[in-house]
Amino acid sequence: MAHWQDGRAVLRVGADPTEIPLEVAASYGARTRGLLGRDGIDGAMLLTPAASVHTFRMRFAIDVAYLDRAFGVLAVVTMAPGRLGLPRLRSRHVLEATAGAMAGWGLRAGTTVAVDTAGRLAP
Repeated sequence: MAHWQDGRAVLRVGADPTEIPLEVAASYGARTRGLLGRDGIDGAMLLTPAASVHTFRMRFAIDVAYLDRAFGVLAVVTMAPGRLGLPRLRSRHVLEATAGAMAGWGLRAGTTVAVDTAGRLAP
């Protein structure tokens, strides 16, 4: 996908056909705002481009998946509010979801995800 835009999409994890609601935050403003001010999220949020995140002023713990250029999962961590995540050198995208959600989706290091934005599948 050459150019990302803020908006809604669908996340697919591995070969599982389950569709997970996804919010894409591609603009500087959307990435900066992220999940701040929310009490939770239905599905996940994709921050792109991104190599790290923080949870300062967050109201809930989140799962964070660092993705490489090909949407391969490099690492998954759970972060409590008020934490600063370390940047991942090969990370180009970051997925955020409510703590515990990613384990339920089978998302872990080595998994590949796909993002479907209005009929366009990436990678």
